[in-house]
Amino acid sequence: MLQALSAVPAKADDQITFGIDWLAEAEYGGYYQALATGIYAKQGLAVTIREGGPQVNQMQLMMAGRLDFNLGGGRAIEFVQNHLPYVAIAAIFQKDPAVLIAHPGQGNDSFADLKGKPIEIAADARLSWFRFLAAKYGYSESQIKLYTFNMAPFLIDKTLIQQGYLGSEPFLVEQASGIKPVVLLAADGGYNGYSNIITTSRKLIAEKPDLVRRFVDASIEGWYSFLYHDPTPANMAIKKSNPEMTDALLAYGRKAMLDHGIVDSGDALTFGIGAMTAARWQAFYKAMVAVGVYPAGIEVDQAYETQFVDHRTGMATKP
Repeated sequence: MLQALSAVPAKADDQITFGIDWLAEAEYGGYYQALATGIYAKQGLAVTIREGGPQVNQMQLMMAGRLDFNLGGGRAIEFVQNHLPYVAIAAIFQKDPAVLIAHPGQGNDSFADLKGKPIEIAADARLSWFRFLAAKYGYSESQIKLYTFNMAPFLIDKTLIQQGYLGSEPFLVEQASGIKPVVLLAADGGYNGYSNIITTSRKLIAEKPDLVRRFVDASIEGWYSFLYHDPTPANMAIKKSNPEMTDALLAYGRKAMLDHGIVDSGDALTFGIGAMTAARWQAFYKAMVAVGVYPAGIEVDQAYETQFVDHRTGMATKP
């Protein structure tokens, strides 16, 4: 060991705890790649990834000081609204991977076609991306049914539409029924929210900005590695954390992100993965105010910090 070979004690890595918002899957592949290939370690970071899930409130854990970083989803504006000292520091997904899926041959091939049709939507989605789509395409409350994350009703009823995640439900539907469903990506319907957003406390930024920078840089490099090089290290780490994950689903999820530009599109093509811009945040906020998700008057520029992104970090490793 280094300490046994040197008179100078080895410097210990900074301990980092990072919360993801669901069980390990391809949509977190870049973080697991950074962990499994030593990218975090090269930045002097010992990172522990804590999985989320339906019974885990990662935001509460971050507020309690048990997480250093958290995938805060679209909550950054809510931080400002509720006067919470947390902020978005990187948007790994330039496109939200939320989708609506439908049976083929039922005339549900576009968002406009879904008007008046039965749609299963979970409570949280009704207050975010689906609310935007409902306003834009004229969906009514009478057509909405509660989605309980059980696909059985959809598989039985060919007229039913349900929400999903680009890299998961379409694959599972095809595996279960042999039918390739119609997949409508919310981002293609005009929803322009970021997703897979890394958040942290303003306190950590003020006290340890270099640590924050190293974590963001390493995470971004991990995403380039996972998407454009051999994803095997991440896949093995994901399956260890989530034994129900299969190689086929991991491959499908990664391909879906690449095919649809979920991570590497838009501003990320110019500024690098994780890119955020003031113009994009303002446009998203304005769109959400228009449909009643947020009230007017929130200082949205306080919801994010761009000092750790938009530096083309890791782009040189992209083929």
